[in-house]
Amino acid sequence: MAIPQEPELTLVEHLAELRKRLIVIAVTFVLSLALGFWMAPKTLNFLKQQPTAAHVEWNIFGYTDGLLIYVKCALVLAILVTLPIAMHQIWLFVKPGLLDKEARGTIYFIPVSFFLFLAGISFSYFILFPLMLDFMSNINESIGATETYGMQQYFTFMFNLIIPVGIVFELPVIILFLTKLGIITPDRLRKMRKVSYFVLVVVGVSITPPDFISDFIIIIPLLLLFEISILVSAWSYKRRLAKEALLEKELEEN
Repeated sequence: MAIPQEPELTLVEHLAELRKRLIVIAVTFVLSLALGFWMAPKTLNFLKQQPTAAHVEWNIFGYTDGLLIYVKCALVLAILVTLPIAMHQIWLFVKPGLLDKEARGTIYFIPVSFFLFLAGISFSYFILFPLMLDFMSNINESIGATETYGMQQYFTFMFNLIIPVGIVFELPVIILFLTKLGIITPDRLRKMRKVSYFVLVVVGVSITPPDFISDFIIIIPLLLLFEISILVSAWSYKRRLAKEALLEKELEEN
């Protein structure tokens, strides 16, 4: 079934449409945040029972530590719920400027993008996070240090890791989306490879502890994601060129 082409909107209508989409996203986030506050205690108790938290004493060293962890957990849950709704609203906003085929093709980016975000969170929590904890614990033991961690240290470190990694895992679908819209091409990505590598290395170093092993564990997947993004972009670009060539041939024949 073809998606009907939307009529062109004026600047005022675009702003009104943008305001409408932002309101929907804001309301969704507020409702999701309320749900997050309700689910936060159960979620924190579940995380406390995981193997990575076995060595942590659930102490707090400040009056606001418990509240901060509670709010951070609620925010993470709210982001998870709001993300697919926000992506759908963004798609609805840009849809009037897309062709029918572009609109049909880009709607699939919403579930794929959400899946990649969950994959990034899962990778960081189940693989990257335990490796970092083990490495840092071994370093602390080697210097004879006694580890005394509280909830604030544990959960802050975890949230500061899994959310940025989840966002970075969105890179392939973002690149594919921009390629379909004709904003970027594989050649541009290849020319930007050195700069992109530098930016990804800086991001990787920023979200990991200051040690080589942790940096290596996160930087390698980031670089692989960028290379996968180039391959995905090249595949999409070739399909686009083939469709344009076929359309030109049909016009010439007619």
